[in-house]
Amino acid sequence: MKRSLRTQAIDFATHMRRRWYLYLPVFAIWTFAYTRLFIDPTPRVPVLFNWTGSLPYRVAWLQHGEHPLQRGEFVIFSFAGEARATYPGLDGQPFFKVVRGLPGDVVTVSGRTVSVNGVVVGTAKAQAFDRRPLEPIAPTVIQTQGTAEFYQGKADKALEGVKASQAIPRNLVASDVTGTALWLISDASAFVTGQTIVVDGGLVMH
Repeated sequence: MKRSLRTQAIDFATHMRRRWYLYLPVFAIWTFAYTRLFIDPTPRVPVLFNWTGSLPYRVAWLQHGEHPLQRGEFVIFSFAGEARATYPGLDGQPFFKVVRGLPGDVVTVSGRTVSVNGVVVGTAKAQAFDRRPLEPIAPTVIQTQGTAEFYQGKADKALEGVKASQAIPRNLVASDVTGTALWLISDASAFVTGQTIVVDGGLVMH
C-alpha cells in the first residue's frame, strides 16, 4: 500500500531533523545564492564560490577596500555590461576574474585569440551557456584615469573619429609598433640613419 504524500513529507522532515548537520550547509549555500540573485547581489560574506572553469580556484576569500591593481592578481567586480539586457539576472552580480591588462596596455584580437601587449591571454568563447553566439572583444587600448577623464566616456567615439581621418582606416595595434621596432633593430635597417619613422596610419585632410 502506497503511503500518502503527507506521510512521506512527515517522514522526510523527521529524517532532515535527525540529520540537520548534513542539510544545514546546503540550505545556507542556497539561501546565500538566492539572496544574491534576487535580492541583493553585494557579497555580504567574505567567501565566494566559483563554478566555472575559467579560474583555477573554486573558493575565494574577499578583502574589501581599495588596492592598487597588479597584473595576475584576482579581483571581484560588479557586473555592469551590455549583456544585462539579455541576461538581467547578471545585473550587479559579483564576477571573480584575473587581471590581465592594466591602464595603457594595448589589447589586440586575432580571430578569437586575445592578446595584451602582444602576449596571448586567452581565447574568446564561441557561445554562451545557453548556446547564444558570442563575439570576441574589439581591439582597444585600456584607458588610464587621465584618458578616461579626458574623453569623459566617449573614447570609442573618439577612436572612430581618429580612424576616419587616417589614410589607413583602422586604429593602432601593438604589432604596428613592435613590427617597426623589430625592423629598426634588425640588419634590414642597417643603412638607415637619422630618420623619424611615423607609425600613425597617415593623415587625410578633408
